[in-house]
Amino acid sequence: MSKTRSQNVKAAKWSRNGDDNAPTDLTKDDGYPFGQNVFSTTEQAKRLSPATMEKLQATLDRGEALDTSLADEVADAMKDWALERGATHYTHVFQPLTGLTAEKHDSFFSPDGEGSAIAKFSGSELIQGEPDASSFPTGGIRATFEARGYTAWDASSPAFILENQNGALLCIPTAFASWTGEALDAKIPLLRSMDVLSNSALRALKLLGDDKSTRVFTTVGPEQEYFLIDEQYFYERPDLVTTGRTLFGAKPPKGHELDDHYFGSIPERVLACMLETELELAKLGVPVQTRHNEVAPAQYEIAPLFENSNVGSDHQQLLMQVIQNVARKYGLVCLLHEKPFAGVNGSGKHNNWSMGTDTGHNLLDPGDTPAENLSFLFFCAAVIQAVNRHQGLLRASVANIGQDHRLGANEAPPAIISMFLGAELDNVFEALAGGKAGDDKAGQTLDLGSAVLPPLPLHGGDRNRTSPFAFTGNKFEFRALGSSMSLAFPNTVLNTIAAESIDELSDSLEKKMKSGTKLADAVGEVVAETYKANKAVCFSGDNYSDEWHKEAKKRGLKNLRTTPDALPEVTAKSTVEAFEKYGVLSERELESRYEVWVEQYAIRANIEAETAESIARTMILPAALKQLALGAAAKDLTVGKQVKPLVTKLNTAIGKLAKANAYPDSLEGLKLAVHARDKQLAAMDEVRDAADALEKVVADEYWPLPKYSEMLFIK
Repeated sequence: MSKTRSQNVKAAKWSRNGDDNAPTDLTKDDGYPFGQNVFSTTEQAKRLSPATMEKLQATLDRGEALDTSLADEVADAMKDWALERGATHYTHVFQPLTGLTAEKHDSFFSPDGEGSAIAKFSGSELIQGEPDASSFPTGGIRATFEARGYTAWDASSPAFILENQNGALLCIPTAFASWTGEALDAKIPLLRSMDVLSNSALRALKLLGDDKSTRVFTTVGPEQEYFLIDEQYFYERPDLVTTGRTLFGAKPPKGHELDDHYFGSIPERVLACMLETELELAKLGVPVQTRHNEVAPAQYEIAPLFENSNVGSDHQQLLMQVIQNVARKYGLVCLLHEKPFAGVNGSGKHNNWSMGTDTGHNLLDPGDTPAENLSFLFFCAAVIQAVNRHQGLLRASVANIGQDHRLGANEAPPAIISMFLGAELDNVFEALAGGKAGDDKAGQTLDLGSAVLPPLPLHGGDRNRTSPFAFTGNKFEFRALGSSMSLAFPNTVLNTIAAESIDELSDSLEKKMKSGTKLADAVGEVVAETYKANKAVCFSGDNYSDEWHKEAKKRGLKNLRTTPDALPEVTAKSTVEAFEKYGVLSERELESRYEVWVEQYAIRANIEAETAESIARTMILPAALKQLALGAAAKDLTVGKQVKPLVTKLNTAIGKLAKANAYPDSLEGLKLAVHARDKQLAAMDEVRDAADALEKVVADEYWPLPKYSEMLFIK
């Protein structure tokens, strides 16, 4: 058996090497371990005084300022709970501008001077930590010699325990700021934006007659897509190890053309991995609801229920970490890159976003008759205006190097930001714009033509999977996020631009009502005016079609195809004005993020380019030369004619790539990112074309990399 075949057989021979999580009686109160590793409200109530609980709940439920005087009691209770669960250390978990989470572990135990140790954890240690901030990207907010940074306890996101076979760790979600008080993380702007939107929405609700609501929360329900491949193939691919995606790989005879993987039966090994992942997430209080096979072979999806934007963002970071950790126990590697396999469906993270009050009112639920739901029409119109006005910023919020390979491809919307409202809402808004009442088609059912099948309630409109920003019943689905991304900045943007629009619509509504216009008529006028001014962003057709791209250009919509095209929107005048007006991010904080993301793009592109050059020169070219020698030894002229031109093409392309990789030191910032895109990535494409052609003619035993047909189909 050849080396390649034996590797495939080894990869396919899975043994039950994960944890043995035998089914339990889920009818019992303690049968399902949801939240058992979370310092939840229930757990806090057992350990804290009623007075402390009341003050803490005021922070959690109503967004009131945290009373730091309760910190000592909370810290002591949290420490005892953690020690009972075997935790020897604690960490303040934060989200720097790397897009990942960061942590520094400190022990609870200190020597008592008598040969023993005593566990201590004070309120001051809970509230504030001090990690070294000098080595995190700051985009110029801090100089490299200025090291001080602070973590600040986020009481609204519960602490949790991470278990390890050798112990446990108490994790405390925190914000991360510089010594100057500027945000160095993703959490602070998100929390600020949530407060801003709440204030703006409450003002609007009072105008609309709601005096009961005291807080408006934004919610997220992300749908995480990912790939699972055997770890043997992963470690045999230097490109996957270094960059997270395959830089080489010919299209296999079978991809996902048959659509047989989508929602198919989940392979036993993968299902076992999923079950353990979900169990671990349940312990951590992450409310996972959905799992299924995605479109591409070896691609899957996991989706939790809706949570408030801050907790949902924290849980999403945790979810990605848990999936990756558990996969290794099953001999698998989880790939979160947006496009790990060229020509195969990429991975996104659909961000389902909505707004709701503390009284249980979903502001984006149209009810049975959306034309009569004044609140819904008002807030929906505000979102339409926000998306139209800040379409470039929304595109920039989902920009990274992986996205440039995915947007506009399979299962991903194009880089043009537009909105899908659905047939019913299109009808309602068009009618209002024309000065008419909308025709609500409520209560319709779908007859399936068989007596044994029940009639199904008919939704007001079909879904549109090609739309970047689609209304899906009681929420908007921002479908353009990448699979590796944090939710924090896209939702910070959504909250901020929605607040701005809500305030502008409230100003207009207030003015009309003061002039004597009745509430219902005033709302109708405001909604109609807003829709007419911003309807260019609304599109219900095929976003992939060439016709739409031409039409979008006529409408004045932006087509920011790559990350270097999109990122300048972060510091655009309209962005700075909105974010500074609401105190979400200062111009300096926005510029810092722009600088970090531009630099990260260029660095990642350079890593990819240098990795591609190395693999092509030291692995693929030698394999091709072996094939040439094989043909020469056999005196097979066909082999020479077939392989030699490809070898020449590859060698020439490698030389071009090497030249592109030696970029001038004078380039920096956006110019360097553009060089990476136009020179390095373009040169990589030439190398790949030649290499992928060689993969189809070089002998299997010579080819140095696992192929797509192996990685995607052997489970």
